[in-house]
Amino acid sequence: MRLSGVQKLTHIDYPGKLAAIAFTPGCTLRCRYCYNPEFVLPDAIQRLTSSFIPESIFFRFLDSRRGLLDGVVICGGEPTIHRDLPEFLEKIRARGFLIKLDTNGGNPDMLEYLLRKWLVNAVAMDIKFPLDRYVELAGRHVGPERYRRSIALIRASGVQYEFRTTVIRDWHTPTIMQSITREIPDAPHYAIQNFRSEKTLDPDFVGGSFTRDQMHTLAAAAEHYVRRCEVRM
Repeated sequence: MRLSGVQKLTHIDYPGKLAAIAFTPGCTLRCRYCYNPEFVLPDAIQRLTSSFIPESIFFRFLDSRRGLLDGVVICGGEPTIHRDLPEFLEKIRARGFLIKLDTNGGNPDMLEYLLRKWLVNAVAMDIKFPLDRYVELAGRHVGPERYRRSIALIRASGVQYEFRTTVIRDWHTPTIMQSITREIPDAPHYAIQNFRSEKTLDPDFVGGSFTRDQMHTLAAAAEHYVRRCEVRM
């Protein structure tokens, strides 16, 4: 496994834990608002290949953080597209670290394998838009049933999990939030995070951020179907 980036410390991305983040290259989607195009677009990835971090360097760093970090967050891009992901996670787990996976849910076969083998302790799945309208924001349509299967796998897994959506002004409305959360009825934890427009995969993408009051209006709409909606500004 080669990594496109490493963040040495976060206290936000794995709630309640101190963690490092390992970024993987490549993604199945082309979300127009994505803020990590260098981890997604093939041409950009190719330009970065020489600066990828070898697995040996990452594990040298991780060994130096034993007793200091609780876990590792795996994100991208989309980690589940990599066939050697299970082996990579096994090496992290063997060192005594917890593992949180951030995924778009588009590869339920890999997700099922990871959950069945107990290779992750926590999962966060992005639900970007109503599943039957994904192509409008995600750029590619892979079929809503894949996402529904991933949702079902996560909910039945027994691991800590959350579903989340990056919300964008002029795209996400209270009605849209209810369409999204109808797919995860009675979920114990759903989070909405505010869009930031500093950098996007599609340079022509038009969208804005919400005020705090507007975010809470969206959260109230979401809570018609989920138990709790957390607002992240």
